[in-house]
Amino acid sequence: MDSGLPILEFDPTPEAIIEPNQLIEKQQVPKHAVICFFKEVIKKIAEEHNAKVIYTSHSEMGEHPVYELEYKGKRIAFYHPGVGAPLTVGLTEEVIALGVKNFIAVGGCGVLDKDITVGHVLLPVTALRGEGTSYHYAAPSRQIDADPDVIMIMESVLAHHRIAYKKTKTWTTDAFYRETKEKVNRYLAEGCLAVEMENASLIALAKFRGVRFGQYLYGGDLVLAEGWDAREWNSRQHIREQLFWLAVETCFKLDTID
Repeated sequence: MDSGLPILEFDPTPEAIIEPNQLIEKQQVPKHAVICFFKEVIKKIAEEHNAKVIYTSHSEMGEHPVYELEYKGKRIAFYHPGVGAPLTVGLTEEVIALGVKNFIAVGGCGVLDKDITVGHVLLPVTALRGEGTSYHYAAPSRQIDADPDVIMIMESVLAHHRIAYKKTKTWTTDAFYRETKEKVNRYLAEGCLAVEMENASLIALAKFRGVRFGQYLYGGDLVLAEGWDAREWNSRQHIREQLFWLAVETCFKLDTID
């Protein structure tokens, strides 16, 4: 552990001083959960499907509800995990402690290639570890790979619905105001078409806790060396809701892995 750099001093000890399962009692929750970064989609679906709150986490930001609904005779949980790796992983730790085993996340991302249109689906198979949280769950490395079995299921769902997509490496960062021209050019050359804030950490968490995880992203704002273009990416209601239901379908298909 003596690297001189705290972020690289990974401790593989499985039990920390504060463990989620010490604070949270396992419950009869759904096996599957959608991690949804779209607040308006969660609100709409919760209202339209009379979803019930099965757990509420608390942070200095307030309450973070976890919902449950029944869809095609099966139970599914869903929740907004906050923004950024530390909060997202912390809340997901609690959901894992409740008893959820399979997670599919849906979110938007910046794109580093101008040819990727708003709404184009991206499937991150590898994440560049430019944030900090993942280094507390996995030994230091430049990148971390998603679960290939989950990726296979996700591809089958997209193919079934004839949805065009690109598999990609994604750049996970925790400092969106430090996406510099040099980094954008370097990581695009390395194969990153997307930049977001949580994927590497969620992959690391899933591996550490022994749960399944995958993520659908959709192309949002342009983050180019020449400049930035918001492209009204966060107002694409139909795309965002469609991704939610794709994630639900994918969650149920993960049962075929086990």
